[in-house]
Amino acid sequence: MNFLVAGLGNIGPEYENTRHNMGFMVLDAWAKASNIAFTPGKLGSTAEVSYRGRKITLLKPSTFMNLSGKAVRYWMQQLNIGPERLMVVSDDLNLPFGTTRMRRSGSDGGHNGLKSINELIGTTDYARIRLGIGNDFHRGEQVDFVLGNLSQEELEKVPLLAEKVIEGIKTFTFAGADKAMNLVNSAQKTAQNE
Repeated sequence: MNFLVAGLGNIGPEYENTRHNMGFMVLDAWAKASNIAFTPGKLGSTAEVSYRGRKITLLKPSTFMNLSGKAVRYWMQQLNIGPERLMVVSDDLNLPFGTTRMRRSGSDGGHNGLKSINELIGTTDYARIRLGIGNDFHRGEQVDFVLGNLSQEELEKVPLLAEKVIEGIKTFTFAGADKAMNLVNSAQKTAQNE
């Protein structure tokens, strides 16, 4: 059984450690732990991992964030994957840093990447894991905040957060959304307290 996991972010070294790139950071951590590399392709870079007989394609769109849906739709078609076997990993301003939240469907919550995916695949019924980045900015400074770099303290917490999200995605592919949500949504307190 095949799955597609899209981590959202912006390409280019200037965006590497920005809050908006949490999705890329999770997939990079997974590729590193699996000793595999991403291969550039049409509309994104992909890598393939296996877990308990599941083939999981990791996708980092090479479109900018607000066009992520183009890449996700293309790779869903290429791999013949329906929305029920899609997982999207993104940052979220509405959650405190260190919080992870999984849902099996839902609105874009003001996130341009999710908005683009919803529009282009024609449904909001796909699983997503959101990583909290907080919202410590003044009115009118949202863009600067999401495109700003994580602090050193935050960067040090990313590997642990990535590990929990990866475990959640593996659980999703093997045991379904409910068990994955139990794991990801209960893990949020741990990440904040460590």
